[in-house]
Amino acid sequence: MLTYEECLDMCDLTADEVDAIAEHEHMDPMIALALGQYLINHDGEQKIKRIILDDIHKAQRDGNRSHELLLQKVLEHFIATHPEHSARAAAAA
Repeated sequence: MLTYEECLDMCDLTADEVDAIAEHEHMDPMIALALGQYLINHDGEQKIKRIILDDIHKAQRDGNRSHELLLQKVLEHFIATHPEHSARAAAAA
Protein backbone atom coordinates (compact mmCIF):
# COMPACT_ATOMS: atom_id res chain seq x y z
CA MET A 1 0.00 0.00 0.00
CA LEU A 2 1.25 3.46 -0.88
CA THR A 3 1.38 6.23 1.70
CA TYR A 4 0.11 9.75 1.13
CA GLU A 5 3.70 11.00 0.93
CA GLU A 6 4.59 8.42 -1.73
CA CYS A 7 1.54 9.40 -3.79
CA LEU A 8 2.39 13.07 -3.36
CA ASP A 9 5.91 12.39 -4.65
CA MET A 10 4.38 10.95 -7.85
CA CYS A 11 1.88 13.81 -8.21
CA ASP A 12 2.26 16.99 -10.25
CA LEU A 13 0.98 19.09 -7.33
CA THR A 14 2.48 20.31 -4.09
CA ALA A 15 1.10 19.43 -0.67
CA ASP A 16 -0.26 22.99 -0.35
CA GLU A 17 -2.05 22.71 -3.70
CA VAL A 18 -3.57 19.39 -2.64
CA ASP A 19 -4.59 20.94 0.69
CA ALA A 20 -6.34 23.77 -1.16
CA ILE A 21 -8.33 21.25 -3.21
CA ALA A 22 -9.18 19.25 -0.07
CA GLU A 23 -10.31 22.42 1.72
CA HIS A 24 -12.47 23.58 -1.17
CA GLU A 25 -14.05 20.21 -1.91
CA HIS A 26 -14.35 19.16 1.77
CA MET A 27 -12.55 15.89 1.19
CA ASP A 28 -9.71 13.82 2.54
CA PRO A 29 -6.28 14.94 1.24
CA MET A 30 -5.65 11.55 -0.41
CA ILE A 31 -8.84 11.89 -2.44
CA ALA A 32 -8.00 15.52 -3.21
CA LEU A 33 -4.59 14.39 -4.44
CA ALA A 34 -6.23 11.91 -6.83
CA LEU A 35 -8.71 14.54 -8.02
CA GLY A 36 -5.96 17.10 -8.55
CA GLN A 37 -3.79 14.68 -10.48
CA TYR A 38 -6.77 13.73 -12.64
CA LEU A 39 -7.47 17.39 -13.37
CA ILE A 40 -3.83 18.06 -14.25
CA ASN A 41 -3.86 15.16 -16.72
CA HIS A 42 -7.20 16.12 -18.27
CA ASP A 43 -6.81 19.85 -18.96
CA GLY A 44 -8.22 20.87 -15.59
CA GLU A 45 -5.59 23.42 -14.59
CA GLN A 46 -8.16 26.21 -14.85
CA LYS A 47 -10.43 24.32 -12.42
CA ILE A 48 -7.60 24.02 -9.89
CA LYS A 49 -6.80 27.71 -10.30
CA ARG A 50 -10.49 28.52 -9.64
CA ILE A 51 -10.47 26.30 -6.54
CA ILE A 52 -7.48 28.14 -5.10
CA LEU A 53 -9.05 31.51 -5.92
CA ASP A 54 -12.28 30.45 -4.19
CA ASP A 55 -10.27 29.46 -1.11
CA ILE A 56 -8.54 32.87 -1.15
CA HIS A 57 -11.88 34.65 -1.29
CA LYS A 58 -13.21 32.55 1.60
CA ALA A 59 -10.14 33.38 3.69
CA GLN A 60 -10.73 37.07 2.92
CA ARG A 61 -14.38 36.85 3.97
CA ASP A 62 -13.36 35.04 7.16
CA GLY A 63 -10.71 37.66 7.92
CA ASN A 64 -8.02 34.98 7.95
CA ARG A 65 -5.16 37.05 6.54
CA SER A 66 -2.42 34.49 7.19
CA HIS A 67 -4.33 31.77 5.32
CA GLU A 68 -5.10 34.22 2.52
CA LEU A 69 -1.40 35.03 2.12
CA LEU A 70 -0.49 31.33 2.12
CA LEU A 71 -3.08 30.61 -0.55
CA GLN A 72 -1.86 33.53 -2.67
CA LYS A 73 1.62 31.97 -2.62
CA VAL A 74 0.09 28.60 -3.52
CA LEU A 75 -1.70 30.21 -6.47
CA GLU A 76 1.45 31.98 -7.66
CA HIS A 77 3.40 28.72 -7.49
CA PHE A 78 0.65 26.80 -9.30
CA ILE A 79 0.52 29.34 -12.13
CA ALA A 80 4.31 29.36 -12.42
CA THR A 81 4.60 25.57 -12.51
CA HIS A 82 1.57 24.79 -14.69
CA PRO A 83 1.79 27.13 -17.70
CA GLU A 84 0.28 24.43 -19.95
CA HIS A 85 -3.20 25.92 -19.71
CA SER A 86 -2.03 29.33 -20.86
CA ALA A 87 -0.17 27.82 -23.80
CA ARG A 88 -3.18 25.69 -24.85
CA ALA A 89 -5.55 28.64 -24.57
CA ALA A 90 -3.28 30.80 -26.74
CA ALA A 91 -2.95 28.02 -29.32
CA ALA A 92 -6.72 27.57 -29.50
CA ALA A 93 -7.32 31.28 -30.15
